[in-house]
Order: sequence, then C-alpha cells, then structure tokens
Amino acid sequence: MSFRRVATIGLAASLCTCGFPKARAETPWCPVPPSPAAAALPSILHSLDAARERPPAPLSRLHTEGTLPHQGIYDESIAAKRDLLLMRDAALAWRAGAGNEWLDFVRRYLMAWVATYRPSFNPIDETGFDALIDTYAIIGRSLPPDKRARVREYLHAWATGYIEAIGHHNTQPTWTNNWQSHRVKLVTMMAVALDDTLLFDAARTLFRAQIAANIAPDGETLDFRERDALHYVVYDLQPMVQAALAARTRGEDWYRWTADDGASLANAKAMAWLLPYASGEKTHEEFVRSTVRFDAIRAQAGLKGYSGPFDPRGAGTLLWLASELDPSLHPLAERLMPRPPPVVILCGQ
Repeated sequence: MSFRRVATIGLAASLCTCGFPKARAETPWCPVPPSPAAAALPSILHSLDAARERPPAPLSRLHTEGTLPHQGIYDESIAAKRDLLLMRDAALAWRAGAGNEWLDFVRRYLMAWVATYRPSFNPIDETGFDALIDTYAIIGRSLPPDKRARVREYLHAWATGYIEAIGHHNTQPTWTNNWQSHRVKLVTMMAVALDDTLLFDAARTLFRAQIAANIAPDGETLDFRERDALHYVVYDLQPMVQAALAARTRGEDWYRWTADDGASLANAKAMAWLLPYASGEKTHEEFVRSTVRFDAIRAQAGLKGYSGPFDPRGAGTLLWLASELDPSLHPLAERLMPRPPPVVILCGQ
C-alpha cells in the first residue's frame, strides 16, 4: 500500500502579514443546550468541589513526547495538564448552571495559563490544550473585553505559528502521521473558537491534505503502517474527529469529506477500518512490527498498552466523539465506555 505525500499549500504567507481580524458574531460552540446539560452536572461537580480552592499551577513549558515517566519534566507536565481539564470541566459546569463562582474559577485558570505558557509547537506535548480552547469557546463572551482580546491574540498567534511551521515542513513522517493530525485539530479548534474565517479556510485545506496523505483508500492509516498498533490508529483519528466536530459548528461536514482516491474519515473508510477491532470482532497484537524504536522502549519499561492485545476500551472516547457525527456509533461507544466524557454529555463537542 502506498501513501501519498500531499504538499501543504503556502498558507503561512497569507496569514502572517495580515492584521488581527475583527470577529463576526460567534456561533454556539456546544450543541447541547444548557438545560439538558444541567442533568449531567453531578457527573463533574464532585471532582470540581474537591478542587474548589486549588490555585492554577501553569508551566511555561510542557514536555512528555519521547520521554518516560520520571524523565525530564514528564511528571510535572502531566500534573500541570490536569489544570486544563479542570478549567474545561468548570466552564462546562458554569454553562450548565452551576453558578458564577465557577466562571470566576475558569477566568482565573485561563488567564494564568495564557500569561505563563509559551507555545512550543510540538503537537504531542500540546494536544491537551484542546481543553483550553474549549474553555475559551465556552466562556469567551463572558470575559472582560481586555482579557478577551488578550486570549484572542494569544490563540491567533498560536494557530498562525502552527500554520507557518506546516508551511516549512520537511520530509519527516511527523508531517503526515498522527503529529499532523494533532496540529490540524489544534489549528481548526482555534480557528472556530475565534470565528476567524481566514484561519478556518487554512484549517480546511490542512484537514483535507491530511486525509489524503494519512488515510489509504481502504481506510488504513499511515500510523498503523508505521506502528503496527491500533493504539496509534485511535490516537491519529481522534484529533481529526475533533477537528470535524469543530467544523460542524460552522456548518461544514468534514467527517464525510472524501479525497479524490476515496480516502475519508467517516464510517465507510477510516472509522469502518477500525470498527471490527473496536467491537472485538477482530483482535490485534500491538506494536509487534513497529518501526519506531521508542515503542519498544516503552514496552520494556512496562507502560500499559505498548504490548499485548489491543484493548477495545481504548477507543471509547473516539467512538463517543464520532457518535456526535454519526449516531449509529452510539451503541458501541456506550458498550466500550458506559459514561461518556464530560465534554460530550455537557457540550456535544
């Protein structure tokens, strides 16, 4: 099987010289209305209450990619990333009617991170910042004007930086494998959260290029070919589904978009390729033929999931997210993960 490398159109030049665009009226980020979301509040309020007095603990840099637990700043980075999930859960709780104390909590966390963290443009280290983008998309209109402008400027520069990096990409596989999927997710989510048409047009081009470069006509991903692991199929497809969910907010169906050779994210292709393994109909021994040395290092270190058979429960979050775009996936998502992630049940994003 061959995978085409699709050159990125020179988008950076058209973005880096433009002024920061005036936002149009933003469309709702969460399709789940606040009233139905309120019914799910108990699922997150308990953990939020335990963190009510916890101050934000932002870092200027996070790094976990290519390292093991207890190496470098791995442990500190994992601990700091909990802030991102906490601020998103608090934003979801506020939106569902839990009270303005949680809005104050979210503002404090969001502004602390914007003031402290400096983007590295490593998409594996930064993929968890989707929670920060969700947070801004949910509470942005409730920020004071000066703080809102500060966050918008920060996210715009971050998205533009990723697009510039992609525009100068080299021939390393990280520009077409899961790394690129995570870049596409972050750029798309920031473009939609900012309601920035120019960024969104760039994100659409990057998404389509990644579908064409990463997914074969039969639905197999480049990451499966490199890693021989369904773990990385899930890790590759989930950010692309998140990008498609963000695009849905602007009325576009990226989930079913199809490349000239038939490659697509939807059930008929990439998701369809994965489903027999997610359902348990097929099994797979993970990482046996991986071409990436670090996979063997993690297996030797005893990290869960880097050897042995694929656990279908690892696809639970992906299936819940994809079920927002294709409800036929809901029964399998529920079987793999009986309780959906908070961002799905309270937001639908």
